[in-house]
Amino acid sequence: MQRDIVQGPGNTVGHADARPVARTSLPGNLLAPSAGRRFVEAALTEWTGLGLPAAVGFSERLADDAAVVVSELVTNAVVHAGTNVELLCRLEEATEDEAAALVLEVSDHHPARAVRSERAEDGGPADAAESRATTGSADPAEYGRGLQLVGTLAERWGITYRTGLKTVWARLPVDDWNPFPEPSTEPGFQQGLRAAELLAPNARRALRDGADWAGRGALSFLAEASDLLAGQLDEDIVAALAGQLLVPRLADWCAIWLEPENGGPAAVPRLASVWHRDEAETGQLRTLLEQDPIRLPERVGTGPVSLPWPGGEEDGEKADERPESALAYRITSGGRTLGAVLLGREGTARVPDEVTALIEDFVRRVGLAVGAARAYTRQATISRILQRALLPSKVADIPGVTSSLVYEPSDDGVVGGDFYDIFPCPGDRWCFVLGDVQGSGPEAAVVTGLARPWLRLLAREGFGVGEVLDRLNRLLLDDAMEAAEAAALMVAAAGGQQTADTGQSRFLSLLYGELVPLPDGGVRCTVASAGHPLPLLLRPDGEVRPAADPQMLLGIFDDVAYESQSFDLAPGDSLLCVTDGVTERRSGTLMFDDGDGLARALADCAGLSADGIADRIKRAVHEFAERPPDDDLALLVLQAG
Repeated sequence: MQRDIVQGPGNTVGHADARPVARTSLPGNLLAPSAGRRFVEAALTEWTGLGLPAAVGFSERLADDAAVVVSELVTNAVVHAGTNVELLCRLEEATEDEAAALVLEVSDHHPARAVRSERAEDGGPADAAESRATTGSADPAEYGRGLQLVGTLAERWGITYRTGLKTVWARLPVDDWNPFPEPSTEPGFQQGLRAAELLAPNARRALRDGADWAGRGALSFLAEASDLLAGQLDEDIVAALAGQLLVPRLADWCAIWLEPENGGPAAVPRLASVWHRDEAETGQLRTLLEQDPIRLPERVGTGPVSLPWPGGEEDGEKADERPESALAYRITSGGRTLGAVLLGREGTARVPDEVTALIEDFVRRVGLAVGAARAYTRQATISRILQRALLPSKVADIPGVTSSLVYEPSDDGVVGGDFYDIFPCPGDRWCFVLGDVQGSGPEAAVVTGLARPWLRLLAREGFGVGEVLDRLNRLLLDDAMEAAEAAALMVAAAGGQQTADTGQSRFLSLLYGELVPLPDGGVRCTVASAGHPLPLLLRPDGEVRPAADPQMLLGIFDDVAYESQSFDLAPGDSLLCVTDGVTERRSGTLMFDDGDGLARALADCAGLSADGIADRIKRAVHEFAERPPDDDLALLVLQAG
């Protein structure tokens, strides 16, 4: 994340042409809109605190508008471009020609992919020219109303194309500008007002009384719904939240069915969620709905389908005489049917078209969230299986040495590149390994799956520490890596991933050593570090020093000769080995190991047991920054008894 003030020559913050700018990069997934909203809110708060002249006009309306615009633009970029997203906020001071304004720019790296708009003829500008989005279209868009909302809230917006980059921008006046004029007599505008009020959090008046309402509840509701649903990684939670959002805002009750992921045409959808505005009726409604699962045919598309009221045939009343309406929508994502939503409204025989269109837009967002949750579940399953296979089920106990191991993979559902091992070898030797493969995911997992057994094999063949690294380096550079790349592609295809760096060399950092017990107590330690954070030796008096020399990463050059260092671990001495998830833990621009931070933290551990040292270092790493670690964290403590 970066925030800076871009100023003209000789200017300081507060002069008329000072230009506060905040920029950040967002991941290309459905969590990006939420992160973008928080970033813009933080930028506005910071600029207000600085007392900038343009910030005087900030209002809650501007903050709300900016959050909606950023949510829609980032969602559009993630869903339709599929790349990482660059977000920029710029505060422009007032000039003679224009009032002060907040400019929001969202850039993706797929300029050939067209921006999706309401309709082809309302598709937004084809170049960098400014335009106003169309409102009140009677034909609902296939992909929602993202740019229509942006065009309504912004003074103007447009698209700029650069080499390898497409930027969609919007300009929001800082002054109390109202994008919603006085109530119009146009039918389309009146429909939009009624629909907005219906979707507002406190809207239970619905369309039944025929009144006209003002407000922007629809925009806030859709933005908040996207934010809430996209942050969930479990499809059942998505279904439960969707039901709570629909009832009672849009319906008196609703039910959500989800198709089995790999069940085939003969599989029966399961009833994942049932909500009723009267909780006492929920059980009876679930019983009725479980008797007849809904599976809408592909030909109906994603629009509303009228269905009989559940249990309506039992009381003998004709369906067309009922002041009730039940609508079903197909849940889709990526062209696949994921389930169906059934909702009912009492007191009306027909739901207005503008309301059904907004519900359809909401259901599409439910589909995106369910699809993302399923993709995460698949990847997390693959990750757990790979992790179990790549890491030892248990580490060996070393005579005369107490060991303590901490391993915390980053919580992103993707197998990490860190690995460890402690194993016995012939000749009364015990070997230990702490490594980190470049990157993460299937390719890193394949390299890890090759490196660990190779290390065991080479060590048990009697090679010395330096010789083991020499041979492992050559193995990483020979044709065996082609097999790793091919296997990675197969794993990625099975998990629905696309690997961005296929074909690049795979290198790893490695700390490798062996321990030999000494007759008089303690152990003889021989260790080598190949591009890895250096191990630190802690004496009982609190002295800390590096226990190895830095050397080249493995898998880069084939003419490297690795050397080892030997020393004695006397009783009470401790050796700390870590991966870069510890040393490079960030808090803003600072890293945990800046100024020998790890050595200072280890010095404070004098007198502690191996478990005590591991626990204190782990806590220090976690407490270094407010946010959880975003990289794998591994550390090994070896303490001579």
